[in-house]
Amino acid sequence: MQNYAARWPKISIVTPSFNQAEYIEKTILSVLDQGYPNLEYIIMDGGSDDGSAEIIERYSDHLAYWQSQPDEGQTDALAKGFEKSTGDIQGWLCSDDLLEPHTLQEVAKTFTRNPDWQVAYGDSLWIDGEDNPIQPKKEIPFNRFIWMYDYNYLSQPSTFWRRELYEKVGGLDPSFNLAMDADLWARFAEHTGLHHVPRRWSRIRFYPEQKNQRLRDRSDEEDAAIRARYLPNEPPWSQRTKKVLAKGMRVALKLRRRAYW
Repeated sequence: MQNYAARWPKISIVTPSFNQAEYIEKTILSVLDQGYPNLEYIIMDGGSDDGSAEIIERYSDHLAYWQSQPDEGQTDALAKGFEKSTGDIQGWLCSDDLLEPHTLQEVAKTFTRNPDWQVAYGDSLWIDGEDNPIQPKKEIPFNRFIWMYDYNYLSQPSTFWRRELYEKVGGLDPSFNLAMDADLWARFAEHTGLHHVPRRWSRIRFYPEQKNQRLRDRSDEEDAAIRARYLPNEPPWSQRTKKVLAKGMRVALKLRRRAYW
């Protein structure tokens, strides 16, 4: 079994969690039930008091590491989790999202067949709080102009990268509490291509209590700060024109892929 596992690249998945007893077990099982032979699964719980820790503990024999203690928020939990990880490939899964059953093997094969790839991202499915499908999130190849002037369209739970790239860019920036993924993708893109794989790798839960829904204004502020690092100072009319153009390009590319159905 050990020799069989060694033939697969080690994949480290980190799940940050806080008071997500309603969803955390489904999230855990979406990772463990895949039976990926070389998995390192780490769960960083922020000291939940809703029964989450008891649920996580039931699966402790299958986890590389877990803890339940106060932290400085999601980014802090993720950064500490990745510090403990040793996998060749990394990714994170929030405690209310799910991986598709085939994801980890497909991710491993993608990186093995493309040794020059440093980042790969797939598609997702939006689901509600009761697991009902809302709509597909089929994406397009990475285009820096569209990404900068429209929005961060990379699906976070469907995005994976090589460990050495994460370390090269300095990991997650703790100053971002909501748009930490967009900040990381932007810094990744300074060094390598971001490669799209047209396969569904995750299900993203969309519901009113979701963090990014509750704190949308703050998330937008962080997103704007990321883009300000890269975009030139230009008149408002120029920015508006480019936003319209970027959105039009994105819609056209998604229509070509039949991504809206």
